[in-house]
Amino acid sequence: MLYALILPTELAEKLKTGEKFNFIDVREPIEYEIARIESARLLPLSRFQEWISTLEPVGETVVMCHHGVRSAQVCTYLAQNGFEKVFNLEGGIDSWSTEVDRNVPRY
Repeated sequence: MLYALILPTELAEKLKTGEKFNFIDVREPIEYEIARIESARLLPLSRFQEWISTLEPVGETVVMCHHGVRSAQVCTYLAQNGFEKVFNLEGGIDSWSTEVDRNVPRY
C-alpha cells in the first residue's frame, strides 16, 4: 500500500491539536450537505481533473469519502505522484459518525 490509514479517533486528535495538514473530502456536494466535518475541504472526485493540480505535494494529506473507497483511489494517485505523507480516513465519514461525532448524520 502506498498510503497509510488513519482511524477516525486519530484524525479527531489531529484536529484538536490544530496541527496543519491538507484535509480533503472527495464526496459529492449533495453528500457534503447531508454530513460533513467542517475542517475538510470539499473537492469532489467527479471534478478531480479540475482540482488535482491545485494541491501541494508537501506535508500531510488526509483524504476522506463516505466509506473509504473513493478516497483510497485518490490516496493511491497522490502517493504515486509525489505526495509525501498520504492518509485515508478508515471507514470514511460513516465511521467518523459512529466513533467520534454521533451528531454527524449517517446516510
